[in-house]
Amino acid sequence: METKILRGGRVIDPASGTEVVADVVVRGGQVSAVSPVPVLVPDATVIDVSGCVVGPGIVDLHSHVHSIAGQRLQAFDGVTTNLDLEAGLMPVGRAYAQAAAAGRVLNYGFSASWAEARGQVLTGAVPTARFDGALALLGNPDWQRDSSPAELAQWLDLLERELAAGALGIGVLQGYAPRSDPAEYLAVARLAGATGAPTFTHVRELVEADPSTPIDGSREVTIAAAETGAAMHHCHVNSTSRRHVDRVLATLQDARDQGSRVTVEAYPYGMGSTGIGASFLAPDRLRVSGLQPANIVMLGTGERILDERRLAELRALDPAATCLVEYLDERDEADRQRLHRTLAFPDAIIASDAMPVEWPDHRTDSRAWPLPVGASTHPRTAGTFARTLRLMVREHAVWDWVEAFRRCSYLPARVLDDVAPAMRKKGILSAGAGADIVVLDPAAVTDRATAADPVRPSSGVRHLLVGGVFVIRDGRLDQDAYPGRAVRAEVR
Repeated sequence: METKILRGGRVIDPASGTEVVADVVVRGGQVSAVSPVPVLVPDATVIDVSGCVVGPGIVDLHSHVHSIAGQRLQAFDGVTTNLDLEAGLMPVGRAYAQAAAAGRVLNYGFSASWAEARGQVLTGAVPTARFDGALALLGNPDWQRDSSPAELAQWLDLLERELAAGALGIGVLQGYAPRSDPAEYLAVARLAGATGAPTFTHVRELVEADPSTPIDGSREVTIAAAETGAAMHHCHVNSTSRRHVDRVLATLQDARDQGSRVTVEAYPYGMGSTGIGASFLAPDRLRVSGLQPANIVMLGTGERILDERRLAELRALDPAATCLVEYLDERDEADRQRLHRTLAFPDAIIASDAMPVEWPDHRTDSRAWPLPVGASTHPRTAGTFARTLRLMVREHAVWDWVEAFRRCSYLPARVLDDVAPAMRKKGILSAGAGADIVVLDPAAVTDRATAADPVRPSSGVRHLLVGGVFVIRDGRLDQDAYPGRAVRAEVR
């Protein structure tokens, strides 16, 4: 079994809160030692990482990237484990099998899909374990209605079966069925509490934006957590809260202070992305969010939508077509500060909401590197974590490196400790930890992806190991490396 030694870097272990110059010894898929004294092992591969920051690989709880192309972009952003937990895929067994058969650069995993379970029961839509299928469903109003008692029991049973098949929790796209009965959300939380599974929610609209909402989206999460004891994760609080984010964060903090199991995530962009058919992008609903059609840009073509007529036309033409949504203006100082306060919120987890990589010829993946010309996605796919490190560590000095890895690696891994044994060795860097490791040049780490050039990889990742295997070495991608392994929940 080959031994690798990362020699003389600034080793960060967010679990113990320590930073020490040390050797990291990797044997197989595990860290066998972290030693401040140089380690001598005959025939070991020794890599000099002096001057670099060495930390546990980033754990992304919210990534819709299910492709080699997308995972390679995320690797250059420091990610070693990417999980689709907000939306999930169904059937989850097929999703795991498809990923394993194709090979994966990064570790991967999925939640049970609330939307697709409802879609199957309420509309007869057959899930395909593909994200594009889920996007197409979101534009169909039939699955967004209230369920009868029999229908509710049916799709809850589907979710429970998915949990038994290894799903890492329940992904709830509540914001895409915003008028559905809150009692149904509470039923999902009861299922989660009874099975010990976490939930991951894209919340419905806030009361400030839509006083007619059946319940304030963020309060719904905290109420369900308090009533059921379930672990409730609030997805991308930056994009769903927009200019009301300070009130929402206070609501979540009150719930945590009262003992509820509520976690929260954010990403460092004022621009989101989704399918153009999403209910909240309907012309009559867009104003509720304080947005105009011109705040929406179609991915790939770059078309900025000029009026409601064109918006309705595009929604009818292809509701699954990906768009970018400008919900905050990053040129505005007040909006930049809102985004900054969201990232700085105590224990806020960084998660990308990474989107699939697309091409004009409709291909969905490529093993070629660099990526073939014409690829597009939201820049957060390639740049979320490097951008966060640039802003919070390098430029504003709000976090040190220990706190940065706590937010990007340690805290997200802990969300899944109770359900997934594999996660208990992630997000830490000490003897016995899994050998998912990122080595950064602290002066060079930065995002390079933009809306105009969204697939430009981040810079500053010198080495990246997944399960002890180099995916990136000396800043270069190993195109033959597919060491990613499934992260599954244990059967209860």
